[in-house]
Amino acid sequence: MGKDAGQTVGLPTMFSIVVGSIIGAGIFVLPVSLAPLGWNAAIGWIVSGSGALCLAFALAKLARGGHGIQAHIAEKFGAIPAFIAAWGFWCGAWTSGPLLALAASAALSRIDPQIDAFITPLAVAFVIILTAVNALGIRAAGRMQVLTTAIKIIPLFAVILIVLLHVGRGEPLQPMAASPISLDNIATAAALTLFAITGFENATAPVDKIGNAKRIVPLAMLLGTTFVALLYLLSSTSVSLLLSSSAVSSSPAPFADALASEWGETAVQAAAFCVAVSAFGCLNAGILACGELTYAMALKGDLPKLFAHTRKDGTPVYAQCLSAALGIGLIFLNSSRDTANLFTFIIRLALVGNLYLYLIGTAAALRSTKGAASRILVVVGVAFVLFAFYGAGLEANLWGLLLIATGLTVRTATRVTRSRRLAQAF
Repeated sequence: MGKDAGQTVGLPTMFSIVVGSIIGAGIFVLPVSLAPLGWNAAIGWIVSGSGALCLAFALAKLARGGHGIQAHIAEKFGAIPAFIAAWGFWCGAWTSGPLLALAASAALSRIDPQIDAFITPLAVAFVIILTAVNALGIRAAGRMQVLTTAIKIIPLFAVILIVLLHVGRGEPLQPMAASPISLDNIATAAALTLFAITGFENATAPVDKIGNAKRIVPLAMLLGTTFVALLYLLSSTSVSLLLSSSAVSSSPAPFADALASEWGETAVQAAAFCVAVSAFGCLNAGILACGELTYAMALKGDLPKLFAHTRKDGTPVYAQCLSAALGIGLIFLNSSRDTANLFTFIIRLALVGNLYLYLIGTAAALRSTKGAASRILVVVGVAFVLFAFYGAGLEANLWGLLLIATGLTVRTATRVTRSRRLAQAF
């Protein structure tokens, strides 16, 4: 089935998808790693935020065509590089889903400790529920995204508000960790914050279900990424100004502790709920992207034809179910202590997969970008991706190559099978 005009969304929904895709559960624990770096952490946020904006700008240049990033990469480099980008994007989306589902369950256990015994089944239930919501169509998924995005930003704004209240009352703030500002420390901070600001690419997945996609997709990506980068910089720094460096470093929930310092235990439970909603909303955006990516690759003949099937409203239910089944499988793997390390490794591998989308996408944007200023921004984006590959390490990059080889094998097998069936039909 093709595009259905009855199932399209506009800028508010797409802005929520971008913001909701970027803000997951990681930001709420990241201050633990950043606190010892002092003001280097703030500089790191600026560096990674600037890099993410350059990537968003480059991918937005491709999205302005209104046909999806994979189609535009294919125009510039051919079908195989376009598939590699889409495959890496897809792997990053469906493998991160289980982590988000588990994070949402774990956050709820902070409210009621009895939930701790049911984290795995609850995570599975979250995946099933959100897959069902997405099966109702992009409008239902979009409404869910707007709601969860509105809730998840509350604790981020709350810690900023507390800092302003302290300043207004003339109360002293905690000093930042006495870590010298250096290139090495800034690079460490930038590496830690790098993947916390990615996820904006999810806006490019449902391109055929967006009204006036040529305008809305780029605008949503740039506005959403800018908004989150600034919010992360201010909120993360605020936590370090409200709690001592040692308190942040030893805290399992630094945002909750910062809120508790002003408003007590009730604020901690409210923050835990918001963290759960944050992970839940990010999972919703990931499921939406997974379904659309699976559908797009199947439509191009890169995956079995079954996953190109849609309901009358254009919803790719079978594609959504595939990603959900894979995600649920990883959740059960993670429930065993023996395979917990495997799950962490798969997530790292998926992040490398996303870098292939960024690298090929920015390279394609560079070929079609005119104007010195625009080209400089795209070149910075390319350099930023190469820096990220370097930071990922040799082992992850070698396994990333295996990930791509697996995708190309699946693509070849699918196309050979289709060719044989066509030959038999004639």
